[in-house]
Amino acid sequence: MELNLVGVNHSTTPITIREKIAISSEGLCDALSQLRSYVKHGVVLSTCNRTEIYTVDTQDYPAVKASLEFMKSHGEISDDDLLKYANISKGEDAAEHLFRVAGGLESMTVGEFEILGQVKQALDTAEQAGMVDLPLRHAFHSAIRTGRRVRNETGISKNVLSVSSVAVDLATRIVGNLKGCKMLIIGAGEAGRLVAKVATERGVAKIVIANRTKETAQALAVMLRGTPTDLYHLADELSTANIVVACAAAPHRILDVGHIEEAIKKRPESPMVIIDIAVPRNVAPEVAKIKNVFLYDIDDLTAISDSNRKQRETEIQHAEEVVASELHKFVSWWQVLEVRPVVKALLSKAEDIRSTQLNRTLKELAPLTSDELESLEAMTKSIVNKILKEPVYYLTTNGNGKYCHTVHEMFQLDK
Repeated sequence: MELNLVGVNHSTTPITIREKIAISSEGLCDALSQLRSYVKHGVVLSTCNRTEIYTVDTQDYPAVKASLEFMKSHGEISDDDLLKYANISKGEDAAEHLFRVAGGLESMTVGEFEILGQVKQALDTAEQAGMVDLPLRHAFHSAIRTGRRVRNETGISKNVLSVSSVAVDLATRIVGNLKGCKMLIIGAGEAGRLVAKVATERGVAKIVIANRTKETAQALAVMLRGTPTDLYHLADELSTANIVVACAAAPHRILDVGHIEEAIKKRPESPMVIIDIAVPRNVAPEVAKIKNVFLYDIDDLTAISDSNRKQRETEIQHAEEVVASELHKFVSWWQVLEVRPVVKALLSKAEDIRSTQLNRTLKELAPLTSDELESLEAMTKSIVNKILKEPVYYLTTNGNGKYCHTVHEMFQLDK
């Protein structure tokens, strides 16, 4: 039995592949239903930076192969593309990666808060779908505890940047002072809320929030003194926007070449900066070819994110110490879990032999008093326990159950 990870992330996989495999929060239940036809148990963690499948190998099925087949089918991508970019980890490496993810160490902006909630939500949704067994549950609970410890015991999340705030930073670098700018935010979810909040704090002149439902946009606009609109009226807003930040959870493109070309015709001398932090992307990549339009996607935020990482090197070291501590606890627990069935079978067989032999001996002896029977019972149990003490200890502390098969064969234990 082994914990497995199959996934793609921002460190190794371009947005062109990630967006194909990405699973929205609304589509997660359906994705888990599909995953069930490939594996018995699994947890899907999908964010703007990663899509990862966590499973546990058993003798019944090869979980890594099944997870790869699921990702290939879901993303409709080729074997070559998937194998080129997929991160495959097993055992302790898979657990360490999950713990680092929960601790914010694998995020584009190191120490971000959002990922810990996303890890918890991934587990909760999988639990509701009946896709979680004991090993996966313990792995994710350990990861969540690790994430909380990292944030409580280190300064890694102090004044941390979010992807949304990095997007606003990028816009500021390009256009300069935001005070004379109009910003159009497409999407009123958590990412849109954070973009609007940061932009307001940076003094942007006007914010327009566009969403599929105007009511949702209006609720956010009231909080941040913005102007709400719906996606049907984007053309008017695009023609006067200096900066567009696209962060809607949509399965398809919202802005294509036609939308932007029409908007630019009305302001040919005024440049438009578009920052698309959605996965899948909201804006067609071909938009970048339009004159006076500057398009950036989430992978273009790397330079600012790298600067954030360098500023947190000391705290990263402290966080890694927390991860190592929790990983040691988890590995010890997993080793015991691995050998629990064989230890139980070994102790059970030893007890059967002890009680059978004791009863045979008692039949050949003169009747004993209750105290004598109790003493004989205690003595034989003590002998068995002392004989098995060291083998059981060795099994639980060495090698992730690699000796289990040998013990099964040697003692002819029931499977």
